[in-house]
Formats: sequence, structure tokens, C-alpha cells
Amino acid sequence: MKPQDSALEVRGLTKRFDRLAVDALDLTVRSGEFYALVGPNGAGKTTTLRMVAGLSRPDAGSVAVFGIDALENPVAAKQVVAWVSDEPMIYDKLTPLEYLEFVAGLWGVDPAVSEPSAHRLLGSLGLEPHLTERCEGFSKGMRQKVALAGALVHDPRLIILDEPLTGLDAVSARHVKGLLGDRVRAGCTVIMTTHILEVAERMADRIGVIAAGRLVAEGTLAELRQQNGHHDTSLEDLFITLVNPEAAAA
Repeated sequence: MKPQDSALEVRGLTKRFDRLAVDALDLTVRSGEFYALVGPNGAGKTTTLRMVAGLSRPDAGSVAVFGIDALENPVAAKQVVAWVSDEPMIYDKLTPLEYLEFVAGLWGVDPAVSEPSAHRLLGSLGLEPHLTERCEGFSKGMRQKVALAGALVHDPRLIILDEPLTGLDAVSARHVKGLLGDRVRAGCTVIMTTHILEVAERMADRIGVIAAGRLVAEGTLAELRQQNGHHDTSLEDLFITLVNPEAAAA
């Protein structure tokens, strides 16, 4: 793969806390693809993405975002990246429009560009009736959508999401999935962790399975089935086989 075809190149990524959380991980995400990273609790998914997003520094290894060395030049890397955590962090006293105006200002986006973009983003997420309400009264799902809109207002090329559908009802989840699908079709790259395997199965171009801080399998659903000799099984069954062989055999 040529460097310009790669949105993310992770090599030898390592992070230790009281135990080894990420173990010399190698990972490549292609430009313009929807990549789902799945794994059991404690597998290292969130730690990996936090290092990619520049929120945590690895003990070893390298991270390149569209060819930019994210460890040597973190500001340049962050300018093309959006990060959305599983716990939305927004300012309660602001309205959604005010919050997006604030975030766009931090990125130096021209208000002539950011204002119509904010309206489009919030409208696509079903928040149009709440544009001028303070966020302090919002449910977690609504807050999650405001946080997602804020992460996208500077038009990033790589969107990193950690469990973005957690706590969302079916309608809200559909709004988020629709927006992400639109972004990928427009040429953006998405990497997402999720415990909802049906979402990964349905939305992702490729799926990476991580366990004990290492990538244990990767590919399209068809490729994962072929690699494991199960040509008609679900992602859930493949997942259990890969991360917990004893349970799969029980």
C-alpha cells in the first residue's frame, strides 16, 4: 500500500499501565474506509485509539496519520483528526449552536463556513428542535450527538470514535450511523470501536479483532470467515472463537 493510500499507520505501538495494555500493535487503516475495532473488555481498544488521537503517549512505537508523524508533529496530526469518546464532554451552559461555534473558533474555521456546517450537522443528527436549548438538560444520547457534531465541525479527514452508539436509542443510533456513512461516502475515514457486533458486521469495510493488546485477526467479514474456516457464521461466533476459544468449544 502506498503511503498516500493509508489514513493510519501504527507500528509497534506499546502501552503499559499496571499491566501491558497494548502489546507492539501493528495496524493499518486505509484512506476512505470504515474500520471497526472489536475486542473484549480490557483488550486495549480505547487505549490504542487514545494514543492515535494524541491523548496518551505510547511507551514505544509509531503513529502516522496521512503520512504525518503524530508523535513528532501532534498539532498537524490533530488538525485532520476528530476524536469522540464514549462519554460526551461538552459545555452544559452552551446551546448546541454555541458549542459548535466555540469549537469551530478553536480550530480557526471561518464563521462563514462553520455556521452553515453547524446547522447541517445538528440537523442531520435530529437536533434541529433543540438548537437554542442549553445542553445541561440534554439526555446522554443528545449530548453524544452534540459532541459528535462538534468533533466534525472542522471537517476532519480521520474520525476516531470510541463506542459512539453507547446509550443511544434506535432513532439516535440511526442518525449517527447515517452521518458516519455519509462521511465515508464523501471520502472520509472512520475507525470505531464497538461492542455491538451487528453494527460492525453491517457498516464496516474491514474489521480488526484485538485481544490482550494485539491484533489477532483482520479483514472483511468474508475474509474472517475464510481465515477461520466458517463460511456462513456470524461475526459474533467468529469473535468468540478468536478471543475465547474455550467458550467457543463449550
